[in-house]
Amino acid sequence: MNAELTRRFRFEAGHHLPNCPPEHKCSRFHGHSYGLSVTVSGAVDPRAGWVMDFAQLKGAVDPLVARLDHANLNEVEGLANPTSELIAKWFWDRLKPALPGLAAVTVHESENASCTYRGE
Repeated sequence: MNAELTRRFRFEAGHHLPNCPPEHKCSRFHGHSYGLSVTVSGAVDPRAGWVMDFAQLKGAVDPLVARLDHANLNEVEGLANPTSELIAKWFWDRLKPALPGLAAVTVHESENASCTYRGE
């Protein structure tokens, strides 16, 4: 039996998008209450009954969330242009080695706007 499990995280951060036209609202510094959903998939261990312990998933993600929480994302290495797409890839690149079953990373910029990255 295969299954997917997802855990959600939150962080607050500010940024601006340097490649937007100067008149675009996102070219100005602003902040978001970001949501982050990390999904892993794989075979359900017949003994444990799970794909992965949620605590293991949390342990891999929490240090990365801590790096971005209350940060200026433009100052974080690898996020000079911190779009939702590039933030999702930033998490993916850092989580994939620790989470071989990583299936998707979704960055929620707001209640109504998100981006999901599933690797190349």
